Amino acid sequence: MTQGQGDYRILQEGALRDYLAGLPDIAARLGGAPAAWAITEVGDGNLNLVFIVKGAHGGIAVKQALPYVRLVGESWPLPLSRAHYEYLALTRQAQLAPGLVPALLHHNETLALTVMELLEPHIIMRKGLVAATCYPRFVDDITAFMARTLFFTSDLALTAAEKKEAIASFAGNHALCKITEDLIFTDPYRIAEQNRWTAPYLDGLAASMRDDMELHVAISRLKLKFMANPEALLHGDLHTGSIMVTESETRVIDPEFAFYGPMGFDVGAVLANLLMAFFASAGHERAPGERREFEGWVLETVEQVWGRFAGKFLDLWRSEASGDAYPVSLFAGEKGAARLEIERQAYMQRLFTDTVGFAAAKTIRRIFGLAHNIDFELIEDPQKRAISEARAVRLARGMMVEAAAFRTIADVTGAARKLRDWQPELSG
Repeated sequence: MTQGQGDYRILQEGALRDYLAGLPDIAARLGGAPAAWAITEVGDGNLNLVFIVKGAHGGIAVKQALPYVRLVGESWPLPLSRAHYEYLALTRQAQLAPGLVPALLHHNETLALTVMELLEPHIIMRKGLVAATCYPRFVDDITAFMARTLFFTSDLALTAAEKKEAIASFAGNHALCKITEDLIFTDPYRIAEQNRWTAPYLDGLAASMRDDMELHVAISRLKLKFMANPEALLHGDLHTGSIMVTESETRVIDPEFAFYGPMGFDVGAVLANLLMAFFASAGHERAPGERREFEGWVLETVEQVWGRFAGKFLDLWRSEASGDAYPVSLFAGEKGAARLEIERQAYMQRLFTDTVGFAAAKTIRRIFGLAHNIDFELIEDPQKRAISEARAVRLARGMMVEAAAFRTIADVTGAARKLRDWQPELSG
């Protein structure tokens, strides 16, 4: 159910209670008297209000966009339309990857508000990784989500007209794209007011990145690809803080950065956050080596995420290709089929190269940019934190500048293993 009337207002607990009470389906789902509903604001992200509402019969999650960046405040205004694009993305993702996103229960475009199923006992995956928890369903679920949402919104599955109309439907989400373009692809490599890092230990590393012209060229090429290659509908912020998990279920949330861009950006984001969990792990040890088994699982997961994603994507291409790219009539017969298969493999190699570069960019921004993650931030000893971060940055720079050295995902995990105990020279 979608509504779009009235004027925008920020709904705090009392106003939210009254609003939900006026939605018969939602009130029935919660059950009991509205006055008895328990409402808790739990938003720990950078942009929005998030409420958990529980009644006698069940619970819901409510997300409302604020007209500014919550992390910064009213000095950084942000359009409410991002809630509309998130709703559009969730709707499309639910069609393409059923069971892997939360069920949508209600949307009010004017209030920039969406009501979804309450995910319980799911937790944010990043919190589980900090606690060294392994998730056996994650690889199959996240690779199914990425393969299906990326393939079926690409030119491999859509006609040219369908694809152009789809691009247009998300083109207005440029304010969120601008955040990515600045915070990921530009600010960490220059002096920017909102940058921060683990000072003073990483001061020298931050300065060296600002002087590293090879790195500046590499990140600029990735930025151009992000801006100019509308390959498929991206989640746009697919990190382990946007994934909720149990040992048996995975749900992808928060696609408000959704737009049509290069596929490797989403895949790289997942790999980057797993690699950061690997490098942060040593900083969370209470005894030397106690998390080695977990770290092995993380790197195995990195390898499996790429491998199974690539396999599922190729299977879809072989069986479901109905788009205008690579017309079937050009690859008829045994000779044509063989040549097309060679081209599919080359396509995936190009996608892998993009993925490696974007993973590097996502890593560096979490260490030197505005918004960091708890994998590193919860390491209490700042010197230990800086060591873990410096290891991650060393790998990321190599992945970005020396991309030709990373031909397979095993090259990435092998390099990560070699850096696990590397001792960087810190400032201060």
